[in-house]
Amino acid sequence: MAGFGDLVQKAFYLGVGVASYAGEKVGVTLKDVRVQAQKLVDELVARGEITAEEAQRLVNEMVNRAQQEEGAATSGTASEPRQIEILDDAEGGGLSPEEQQAEELRRQVATLRQELEQLRRQS
Repeated sequence: MAGFGDLVQKAFYLGVGVASYAGEKVGVTLKDVRVQAQKLVDELVARGEITAEEAQRLVNEMVNRAQQEEGAATSGTASEPRQIEILDDAEGGGLSPEEQQAEELRRQVATLRQELEQLRRQS
């Protein structure tokens, strides 16, 4: 059963990654997000990694996150640039636990994307 928990965790990370990617991509409509998310979860369902109910919940969750991010992005004026804070890591000597966790999640999402691409090529 440990494999199932790991699989659900990977599916969740995939959903978070897709939602994050979709929020960053400029000009992507919510319809496109729903289509992309549906394709991803359809593949997971086809492989038997998640159930149809879990898949629908993931799609809805991803679309809701994309809507929230789109709302946050459009709440500012279009002419204002987004401010970026640059931190110097010289004092801390490394990444904070949150940054380490975020980096690990990014690596896992990248790995899952590669696996997905390999599966697409095999089909």
